[in-house]
Amino acid sequence: MRRTLSDDPRDVGKALFGERHDRYFWFLHTLGWFSYGVLFWISNYLAGSPGRYWVHIVFLSATGWLLSIPLRYLYRRVWNFKPRTIVIIAILACLVVGMAWQLGRNFFFYAVLYPNRAPDAWSGYYGYVVATVPILAAWSCLYFGIKYYRMLQILNEKALKAANAAQQAQLKALRYQLNPHFLFNTLNAISTLIMVKENDTANRMVGGLAEFLRYSLENDPIRRVPLEQEVRAMQKYLTIEEIRFSDRLKVHWQIEEEAKGALVPSLILQPIIENAIKYGVAGKLDGGNIWILGKRFGSDLLLEITDDGPGLGQGKSTSTGLGLANSRERLATLYGDDFAFTLSPHEPSGLTVNLRIPYQTEE
Repeated sequence: MRRTLSDDPRDVGKALFGERHDRYFWFLHTLGWFSYGVLFWISNYLAGSPGRYWVHIVFLSATGWLLSIPLRYLYRRVWNFKPRTIVIIAILACLVVGMAWQLGRNFFFYAVLYPNRAPDAWSGYYGYVVATVPILAAWSCLYFGIKYYRMLQILNEKALKAANAAQQAQLKALRYQLNPHFLFNTLNAISTLIMVKENDTANRMVGGLAEFLRYSLENDPIRRVPLEQEVRAMQKYLTIEEIRFSDRLKVHWQIEEEAKGALVPSLILQPIIENAIKYGVAGKLDGGNIWILGKRFGSDLLLEITDDGPGLGQGKSTSTGLGLANSRERLATLYGDDFAFTLSPHEPSGLTVNLRIPYQTEE
């Protein structure tokens, strides 16, 4: 059966009072006029006004609450006008509403509460109109101020969302740049194995490649994962490289227990290890070693990848290629200035890449 608006009290409330920001208006609007009435009553009580004067104050606050509502809808319509035009319209609106408010107030005061004090002419009912204008002007200033503040909040939220979306897009682009680079090297190695009739080895390499790529695709590139998970992914990757280099590649892991739960950017180690293999192992006839260290140091996580290749200025170019530059840019996007990425020579030969990022866990 089709449900109508009146079937659900929440729909009725939404129709009367609007969405959440409208409900804020009604709350503040009512609170403001209630406070006005309380302060007015306190001042008149201290001045020794007659006992029935509180009835007049209730009427004054209620009519002020009611007559100021049209100002809201008028100001909504003129919100995009020029500031000078808005000010002129607001002043004229306050004068008109002030006259209506004061007329109703005086009529109630003289005709209902104290008929013996009624003025002789109708013009007397418009007395003290000027006193109502500052009150309505204050209401108008509060309305424009709160609305302008909310508009700035919305703009800031949109700017933050846009910046976050841009950052996520940049991180995804940086991560996915690595896949073609890695795939080219691996597929080239598989092609070579097939050409020399080492089909079993090529088949194992394809299986390892499929397993590693599955992990790469299943993990969001903007997400951070525990170091222990990153290590398992790198072991899948190194399985492929060990097939390529056979006994020429030796990998030594030194991951401290406390560091295993630390969060790191997904696949942040892969391009650095690939860089170490390319320049530190591939160029040596007898192969080489790679040491991968992870440990906690105070409030930071330290990661260190070392090879015993020729080092910078010899076997490696000074730029160190796409992989390291890409990794540095990912860290800068994620951590701002709160990270370190340094290259240093390893004695007697080789290169050490040091990463320092904040130590954070999922807990």
